[in-house]
Amino acid sequence: MQYALIIRESAEDFIRRSDPAYRDGWTAYTKALVQAGILTAGAGLTPPETGTIVRRKGDDHDVQDGPYPEGKESLGGFYVIDVPDLDTALEWATRVPVSEQGSVEIRPRLQVA
Repeated sequence: MQYALIIRESAEDFIRRSDPAYRDGWTAYTKALVQAGILTAGAGLTPPETGTIVRRKGDDHDVQDGPYPEGKESLGGFYVIDVPDLDTALEWATRVPVSEQGSVEIRPRLQVA
């Protein structure tokens, strides 16, 4: 079963990405996923202010460049892992080096027929 580990980070965490000690934790975690043979995909994302949002407005679309209203957490990245069950996904999620201001959401991949 494939699960997405959706990483949310605080504004402070995005700033800390330039700190080698912070970055090293993420590198070690990614290497552990690779060594376990369960990493399917993943990527870190740039800060929210670099994004662009497209919203449907009837038959048209509205395009808005960042920055966006500030929230406590923003999408920082994701991993897709292939593990036997939710319990195993939860074990890996607890190892994500997210700070106390961040979070990890575990969500099963949609199975299409």
